[in-house]
Amino acid sequence: MEAGVLAETYRIRAESRARGGPPAIEVIGRAQRMAARRMRDRWKSSLADALYGKRTIEAIRPVLGLWSRRKHGVLSYRLVQVLTSHGCFGHYLYRVARREPTPTCHECGAVDDTAQHTLEECSKWDTQRRTLVAAIGGDLSLPSVVLAMLSSEASWDAVADFCEEVILQKEAAERVREEDPDAHPLRRRRGGRRRRQFAARQLPLGGGG
Repeated sequence: MEAGVLAETYRIRAESRARGGPPAIEVIGRAQRMAARRMRDRWKSSLADALYGKRTIEAIRPVLGLWSRRKHGVLSYRLVQVLTSHGCFGHYLYRVARREPTPTCHECGAVDDTAQHTLEECSKWDTQRRTLVAAIGGDLSLPSVVLAMLSSEASWDAVADFCEEVILQKEAAERVREEDPDAHPLRRRRGGRRRRQFAARQLPLGGGG
């Protein structure tokens, strides 16, 4: 969005210089707000037709304006995993990364270890979840979690802290499984390159307010 706003600002300044004077501050501000609104509208339109990432899109698209204008909140690596469903989840490792023979949850035995399962259901994380619920409320559907994150810096930090603690432990457990000499061939560790590529795929969501 910043690129579109900067381009509009540059255009107004260039036109004003051509007329022999600087533009009024209120003219620039109005143009920037209009450019930002147009960019958000284009984003909403393109997201409506997206084929992948529907869980994330359905949570963020209704509050895209608030999301883009927020003054708090940094998107950490592990927070992005929970928001996008791309990470140390049996579902992702089985269906997308092809690193697990089944989507089963290693922590509680559930048949499908999705990001939402980790956030809302897995009994392994009951203690961390109680702390999270105390901070943002009991509705842990992703749209409600995102709305809570946007409501205050404290709520954002509570969600980020949950993700950091839980995903860190899931990553450690995954490394143990990868390094097991008797590990399933799909699971055997392939070195650091896969992890660097995975981290790079998280960047499109950005890094802050």
